[in-house]
Order: sequence, then structure tokens, then C-alpha cells
Amino acid sequence: MTTNGIYIYGIVPNFYGSDMFRSLENSGVYTMTFQNISAIVSDRENAQLDSLDRESLAHLLVHHQKTIEEIMAIGFTMILPMKLGTVVRAKEEVLSILAKGYDLIIDTLKKIEYLTEIDLAVTWADFSGTLKDIANHPDIIAMKDNIMKNIDKLSQDDQMKVGMLVQAKLKEKNTKVELNILDSLSPISLDIKTHEVMNDQMITNSAFLINRNNLEEFEQVIDRLDEEYKGLLNFKLVGPLPCYSFYTIEVKELNPENVAQAKTELGLREETSESEIKKAYLEKAKLFHPDVHPENGNEENFNRINKAYHTLLDYSTAAKQSSEDEYTSLVNEKIIKNLILVKIKE
Repeated sequence: MTTNGIYIYGIVPNFYGSDMFRSLENSGVYTMTFQNISAIVSDRENAQLDSLDRESLAHLLVHHQKTIEEIMAIGFTMILPMKLGTVVRAKEEVLSILAKGYDLIIDTLKKIEYLTEIDLAVTWADFSGTLKDIANHPDIIAMKDNIMKNIDKLSQDDQMKVGMLVQAKLKEKNTKVELNILDSLSPISLDIKTHEVMNDQMITNSAFLINRNNLEEFEQVIDRLDEEYKGLLNFKLVGPLPCYSFYTIEVKELNPENVAQAKTELGLREETSESEIKKAYLEKAKLFHPDVHPENGNEENFNRINKAYHTLLDYSTAAKQSSEDEYTSLVNEKIIKNLILVKIKE
């Protein structure tokens, strides 16, 4: 089931000129402003991500990234992306997110002022040739020779054993090449995130956080690596991009029943602090840890306490985004007011 909603692409500071903000309309988006930051949004159907099939999710991802990159092309180089699929019901919810996350958003925008992301995918240019080279590895030849001493041809089990060794040698080779690439790019990168590779042909699928002034140097290192590997590798660079892999805003909606239950699990008062939450958790964790007190608890009890602890930490952070009070209220009526947590996606 879908309903009308407001889709949030990202957040920008308001110091850009009014002409630039007006030009956003050509990208099918508009802004909602709180103090000196603005959310870039559009009206669209509100569909839950977990209800989308793979094809619909892929379309949404392409639309999300394309829109943000069009916004960057206009000149909004400082854009803090929102997590894919962030849809709210009304303008008031957008403004609430901006208000609750204001300090975090401002601090993060300052961090990314001169930063950008470059995504790098590296594959073998001739994968079949690479596999042939690996098949000639001394360890694999020795395995085949040992098997063939007693039989005329490899059995299915023997073929599986050889195949597993080829797979292990390929992984070893890919890892060695990937480490060399990452080590070469590390000196000019502020951070590196490695993502899951798509297949055996892909050596690395990584994101690099760099200063925009180092873009040319980054490309020069890629050129040197290309020469080093004599065309054996294909390097695919995508960017400059928003800092998707390093700084993405996530809005987490907490469940009031879960918060109330967590309070009961840890035996907390109606007014508490993060230090008291942590102290209560450590006491309960010791009591229920199966390695410390096997007679009292089991893994299920320990996991329940651990979940309660993280639920209350999230809630405490959400409450602080609405108030400067040191103590967090766990009174049921007040819990309802503090159920939106704005955070950097991990």
C-alpha cells in the first residue's frame, strides 16, 4: 500500500545564492528550510523499502543518486545525503528532522565542506586468462599430478578439490592486488570503505574520501597503477560524488513500547542519564552473561539486556536532540515526544 509522502534527498547549507535554489525546480525538487539549512525534497508515493522488489529498489537507488548528483552539478557541492528511501508524511516532519538533527547536521556539513567521494571498481581485463594463469600455479599442478598417479582422469570429487584450490588462489591473488591498490591510494585518502565485490572477476569495490583539491593526484595514482599492471586490470572511477559511504543522514523512528520495555529490563527510574543506563546495563550483563553466571542466564537473556541497552542509548540521544537537559525522562507521556533519532548512518 502506498500513500502520498515527502521524499528527502539531502540537506544543504543556505549560503548558496537564491538563483541556485530556484534552479532546483528544473530537477523536479524543492526545499524546506530551518534556520540556515534546507532539506531538498520532492512529493512522491510513500512506499516502504522492505515492500519493494529488487527491480523497484534498483530504480529508486538510481533515481536517488541521479537526483543528488544533478543537484551537485548545479553547484551544491556541500550536500549531506539522506539514507535511501527516507520518506515522511508531512512538512512538519521534515522540519522536525532538521530541528532535532540541527547540531549534528551543521557539524557534518563543516566536515564535508572540502571533501568528496570517489568510488573505484577494479576488475581483471581478461578474466579467463587470469584463471588460466592460476591453473598453472605449482600447487595446483602438483595436486593434479598427485591425483593422476592412480587414475586416468579426474573424478567429479577431484575436480571439486582442484576447483576449490583455484578459488583459494584467485582470492589470494585478488587480495594481494587489492591491498596494493588501497595502499597506493591511502596517502591521499582521508578514509576508505571497502564494499562487497560483485563477482570473482572484481578485485575491489571501494569508496575513497578525499579533499577535492586532490582529485587530479588521485587520478594520477590510478594511471600509475594502470601502467604497473600493464593493462591487466580495468579501473572504473565514479565521482566526484557526495560522501555517501562516509556521511549519510539516517532518521530512525523508535518504538515507544520498546523504550518502555527497555526501561523495565534495566530497572531504571523515570529520570536517568547515559551513565546510569550504562551502569544498569553492566550490572545486568554480569548477572545474565552465560560465561559468568551460567546458573542465572543464557544467551537469550543476555541478548535481551543488550538490546534494551542500545534501545535506551538511541532514545537518550533522540531526547537530547530535543532538549539540553542532562537527564532523560522515561515517563511514558514524554517518551512519545522523543521518538525520532537523527544520526549518521553507520
